[in-house]
Amino acid sequence: MLNQEKTMEALSRMYEMFPDAVGELHSESPFQLLIAVILSAQATDVSVNKATPALFAAYPTPEALAQAPIEDIIVKIKTIGLYRNKAKNIKACAQMLLDNYGGIVPDSREELIKLPGVGRKTANVVLGDAFGQPAIAVDTHVERVSKRLRICKLNASVTEVEATLMRKIPKELWVKSHHTLIFFGRYHCTARAPKCEICPLLDLCQDGKARLKAAQK
Repeated sequence: MLNQEKTMEALSRMYEMFPDAVGELHSESPFQLLIAVILSAQATDVSVNKATPALFAAYPTPEALAQAPIEDIIVKIKTIGLYRNKAKNIKACAQMLLDNYGGIVPDSREELIKLPGVGRKTANVVLGDAFGQPAIAVDTHVERVSKRLRICKLNASVTEVEATLMRKIPKELWVKSHHTLIFFGRYHCTARAPKCEICPLLDLCQDGKARLKAAQK
């Protein structure tokens, strides 16, 4: 397990690799970001960004989306995985925003996770990117990188990964670290073919050393 000092050393090297790491979902308001993040579950940001321009052009506000026929929503997001369920969720989410929050996206985790289609990960992304609140959203990339580097235990749950990262990373760096970990996992420490042989974190990475050793046999 990497201690706090080594964890920050690993992150510092990632910051150098990806100095401009930010959320890659396109949006122009907290509402649009919320909808985009809901749509991104088990889908790529690229696929979501291809679908949302038409969706947001037709339904830019909670009022417009809540009133939209479900089949019309489906047509606009059918290129995204799980589109039928997601169409129901985003329409219901828009309606709940109107009914309970005056059409305004709430800026607390407790209220966000009450919305249809919103779990802790989605809420954390919205808190960090829409409202600038310290939060770490653990997606597949964050979880994979954290476990490969042994920042957290291999058998840690998603909530345990989040808690470990929050403990080892200064609060003011949570959002930056979240995006940097995603970029590192998406573009370098990939699921199937991590670039261990050219990785500047190799000396800190037990998993990477084991992979290269196994490859030499």
